[in-house]
Amino acid sequence: MIYRKSPADISAMYQGGAIVGSILEKMRLVVRPGIATSRIEAEADRLSKSMGVIAAFKGYRGYPSSVCVSVNDEVVHGIPSGKRRLEEGDIVGLDFGALFKGFFYDAAVTLPVGKPGDEARRLMKVTEEALYKGIDAALVGNRIGDVSHAVQQHVEGKGYSVVKVFVGHGIGR
Repeated sequence: MIYRKSPADISAMYQGGAIVGSILEKMRLVVRPGIATSRIEAEADRLSKSMGVIAAFKGYRGYPSSVCVSVNDEVVHGIPSGKRRLEEGDIVGLDFGALFKGFFYDAAVTLPVGKPGDEARRLMKVTEEALYKGIDAALVGNRIGDVSHAVQQHVEGKGYSVVKVFVGHGIGR
């Protein structure tokens, strides 16, 4: 059920979203060839504490980490490890969620590690284009299915596919 938000709720949501965005931007600076993915989690934990949010993923349905770090063909929910090191040309997805002022926030970013190859650059370009196709379809009167259809059509038109069991979720209280 979707509930109407008060001005105070909207203000809290704006603040929390900005904090999560800032944390992702700062985690981005840690990503480079040779680092263990657990280093990214350590940075997420440090930033969460310093910015006054609670990392939301850790312990949720048994997930052991505060951030998802998915490398290359790991679709989502990659678990950071001291043994897994990023390599030149990898693609890494960082997914971070937080609890702040009673609301949950969740955002993700996909980054190249060092200099990506041609196929990695193409994949990142197509997925970014698909994001904007979805945003363009998020209009008053449209349904979630219209948004997902726009994304899927673009991706499939470029020779890729979507993972239908991971097509999004809501957030809130």
